Amino acid sequence: MPDAFYEPDGDRYLATELTRGPWDPGAQHAGPPSALLARELELLPDGELFQVGRITFEILRSVPIAPAYLSARVLRPGRRVQLVEAELSDGEQVLMRATAWRIQIAPVELPAPAVAPLLPPPGPAQGSVAAFFPTEQEHGYHSAMEVRFTEGGFIELGPATAWLRMRQPLVAGEEPSPLQRVLVAADVGNGIASPLDYRRFVFINVELTVHLERMPAGEWICVDAELLPRPTGVGIAESVLSDEQGRIGRAAQTLVVSAR
Repeated sequence: MPDAFYEPDGDRYLATELTRGPWDPGAQHAGPPSALLARELELLPDGELFQVGRITFEILRSVPIAPAYLSARVLRPGRRVQLVEAELSDGEQVLMRATAWRIQIAPVELPAPAVAPLLPPPGPAQGSVAAFFPTEQEHGYHSAMEVRFTEGGFIELGPATAWLRMRQPLVAGEEPSPLQRVLVAADVGNGIASPLDYRRFVFINVELTVHLERMPAGEWICVDAELLPRPTGVGIAESVLSDEQGRIGRAAQTLVVSAR
């Protein structure tokens, strides 16, 4: 197995097999490039003073397992609130774009009932392994992530709850940040919770939006997901995100639904 999802190579990042998604052996799952874009935003000045409150990823094109180039900038500077943007390209065209609102971290005294933790579902120790979509590939997102289901499964129909943990770092030689850990997992909602048979239908997301109340603690991220397709060909997948201490936020994906 490769040592990481990405290998740094000068001003670019080389995607390894661990980024491979389940539908195309030459294309990445959206989770790893989302986390890589977030890492680029974390490298902007004063990043340690802010927390991402909302981040949206526009999936403009399929992201190949190939070298990727990244850039980031501050769109709207501010002392308390900033809007930032990052782009991932193949060197010629932008493949994914992320925009995020980040908020300065500052202590606020709040009444205890207002900050009572929202408890997580049963933890990963109570979960079980479920068969992944057949890919005919030894390595990919399916081998890079440890997954434990407490409800549902990859090929079961209906809502699902899964705990995910990275087996390898995002970038070789680096410890993943809490933000990277949650974003590499947050894109799985439509993949684990569809009421539609994947052999008859496709339900591909064109974007991912994640709202975070706080950063996760620990390595495990829980995605408690439900997918709602509509006969218009539009759908949405909604997920509650948690760590082992409780809820940390939510994710949503806009879907294109069609028959194969």
